[in-house]
Amino acid sequence: MTYKIGTEIEGEVTGIQPYGAFVSLPDGDQGLIHISEVKNGYIKSITDVLKPNQKVKVKIIDIDEYTKKISLSMRVFETVIPVYSSKKKKFFTNRHKKIGFSTLEKKLPLWTNEAFEKFTNK
Repeated sequence: MTYKIGTEIEGEVTGIQPYGAFVSLPDGDQGLIHISEVKNGYIKSITDVLKPNQKVKVKIIDIDEYTKKISLSMRVFETVIPVYSSKKKKFFTNRHKKIGFSTLEKKLPLWTNEAFEKFTNK
């Protein structure tokens, strides 16, 4: 096996399973692109993205030392654009309703005493 982790190569999809796609590499070796490494985001079905005999550019992300299994990724070639939200964040605490962390702080001694009594009585 002449491949190393980080090598970028082109292969051909030879088989598709619900968990990933098998790719034939130039030296006759086989690799697997796990469904999580196909693209960023959710994929309902891998067949929506990949088809048998399709040429794909992949990067080797892992080679099992003992079984010689090659893990591949297509996702590493995608550029991720950060999504910014213009909505204000809502927090659990609300000073007008007297709920949140300050209420928890007041109740904590009572709860610890109850738990201590419960465990010492058994």
